[in-house]
Amino acid sequence: METKDYLDYVVHQIHRTIVATVDEEGLPVTAAIDMMDCDESSLYFLTARGKGFYNRLIRRQYLAFTALKGEDTMSSVAVSVRGKVRELGYDRIPDLFEKNPYMHAIYPTEEAMHALTVFQIYEGTGEWFDLSKKPIERASFTFGGAKKAADGYHITDRCTGCGACIGVCPQGCIVQDSLPYEISQTHCLHCGNCMEACPAGAVERAGR
Repeated sequence: METKDYLDYVVHQIHRTIVATVDEEGLPVTAAIDMMDCDESSLYFLTARGKGFYNRLIRRQYLAFTALKGEDTMSSVAVSVRGKVRELGYDRIPDLFEKNPYMHAIYPTEEAMHALTVFQIYEGTGEWFDLSKKPIERASFTFGGAKKAADGYHITDRCTGCGACIGVCPQGCIVQDSLPYEISQTHCLHCGNCMEACPAGAVERAGR
């Protein structure tokens, strides 16, 4: 999948997200927010200017969210995004209402709609996590020019091939084709068992 596919999945397959922002004391605050549109490199949502959520967006210009789809844990797909936001104003409100007609039940008149403003998540990083597959599937993506940060666990040249990591990996991610062994990042849970089990200290966590 490409970045646009992940963003499209958020909007059209999940839609409702739980968004985290930070208040004036530096404490996290969450809110349920619908992601109403996307393009190849950004997401769009709206809120009322009178809400505390609006104030936090204006002050911090940053948010994080998780969108979750599935009937239970083992059928779930989660998409998490962290990114920069900017206010676009009212101009796109009619377009978003056309694409999301249920909003007319909440703001039924044009006068009421003028309480709203549109925000764009224009730069960020994201993670796809699919527990419905065996083994699990994980992928990272970026958009709007954001740089991808190193993440996960990696096996260094100190690997002796002893195999201590193999038995403790819950998803069978250790590839033993050559030394050093490799970790299949697509299926890794990031649990850290391999690092704890390695007697040679060959497993390192990126971005520490």
